[in-house]
Amino acid sequence: MFFLTLRSVHHSQLSTLGLRRVFSQRTLPTLTLFTKDPCPLCDEAKEILEPYKHRFVFQQVDISLPQNRMWLDRYKFDIPVFHLNGQFVMKHRVDIALLEQLLQDTEKHKI
Repeated sequence: MFFLTLRSVHHSQLSTLGLRRVFSQRTLPTLTLFTKDPCPLCDEAKEILEPYKHRFVFQQVDISLPQNRMWLDRYKFDIPVFHLNGQFVMKHRVDIALLEQLLQDTEKHKI
């Protein structure tokens, strides 16, 4: 799953994401936001997530890019959509209580 989402990251973000991923993959989960431009709900979600960003690696997948056709077909009417470590967790709005519980569960099971 990570391979699919990583391929969709803009090239300019790739080196930064790659470095963050290498240094944090043992300790931080990856939260992926499926988005497009414009997406006011996505912008709102990113603001809500800001205080939590130290607890996960954040990446965005622009579903409008040609290489992300699969995600466009799946999520075109549902963005923002969030995956945690490659698994669907929520859509439309950030559910802080759910996110907090998932992050706590992930932090408990760190190696």
